[in-house]
Amino acid sequence: MKSPSAGDLEDYLLNKVDLRRQQISQIVEEVQRVIHHLTTEISLQDLRFQAVPYSDTYNGNIKVLAPSQFLVTVPVKGLVGYREAREQRWRYYTLRGTRLPCPLQDPEGLRQWLEAEQFMKSQWQWHEADVNIEGDIVPAKVLQVFRKLVENAIGTCHLSGKVSMLTQLSAVWVAVETSTCQVELELVPTVEIPTVWPEKARWPPCLKRWPSRQRVECIKSFGFALLACSNYHWQQSFLQAEQVLLDQLDEDGGCRRKCFQALRQMKEDVWCPGRRPVVTSHHLQTVLFWTCEKYPHPKEWQVFSKAFLRLVRKLHKCVSQHFLKHYFVRKSNLLQHASSGELDTVAQKLALFLKNPQIGLP
Repeated sequence: MKSPSAGDLEDYLLNKVDLRRQQISQIVEEVQRVIHHLTTEISLQDLRFQAVPYSDTYNGNIKVLAPSQFLVTVPVKGLVGYREAREQRWRYYTLRGTRLPCPLQDPEGLRQWLEAEQFMKSQWQWHEADVNIEGDIVPAKVLQVFRKLVENAIGTCHLSGKVSMLTQLSAVWVAVETSTCQVELELVPTVEIPTVWPEKARWPPCLKRWPSRQRVECIKSFGFALLACSNYHWQQSFLQAEQVLLDQLDEDGGCRRKCFQALRQMKEDVWCPGRRPVVTSHHLQTVLFWTCEKYPHPKEWQVFSKAFLRLVRKLHKCVSQHFLKHYFVRKSNLLQHASSGELDTVAQKLALFLKNPQIGLP
């Protein structure tokens, strides 16, 4: 049996990676034109939302989680000068305005409350009852307003034949018909908080060889964001910081990026294909970061086959245990709410591959 070091696996995967890059680039180009059109109309109807800019190069507002599943962050405006909340208080409200006998559960992991008073400047519209309850800017209320704006914008922009709402979901999802396939997008109102690093993200916990101290300071300078994707709590996101880490992976001439791209290709083709896979590119990216931290030396990223299989083993361990720590907020398990059955199926496929790294290739 040939070892993957013979180059067959590497050649096959990297050829597929090139083809995928071309296909995704075309899809992103079409999607961002639609999103820019829709969000420009939304920003005219409600000053609290900004248009997603159109970009000829990388668009930081569009994250490809799978070939047919994108996350689109839609920036809000009118909230400036964020500060961490200093006082804890109990919340007894519900989304319908009734009172609870016991307080709402405190946020865990990546989640947090968001009060209008946490901003040095906030437009009066963020204090209105359509998004605010007892001083909190409530994500479910923001999503309710935003969903209606999206529905109206699809009609106003004459995109009904190309864009449709996916109504059975609590979040705001749309399906977009591109020239090659249908893509499902989650549109998420996002509070961007540049230059502030959240207290929950105690990273790095101690001095590490990867990334360097200078790189750590650079990454933290990009701050974080808060996504409206649950009922009461906002979710911390580090998409920009993560992209900086990805962009500067191989300054020492290693093959980290190549290994990540190959891992993603096998995940999409063999281990976990489908429209809304239980394991996304973001999970793989997190696996990569943890592996880079554990193996910080350039010499450990010189031989593709060894480095690639190291990533596969780490992914197999995480999927088997249903446990993958967020790279920045280490008390958060990114697989906590994933389907156990689907994770077990992926784990079986990974175990089969690790026994014989040539199988599953056409």
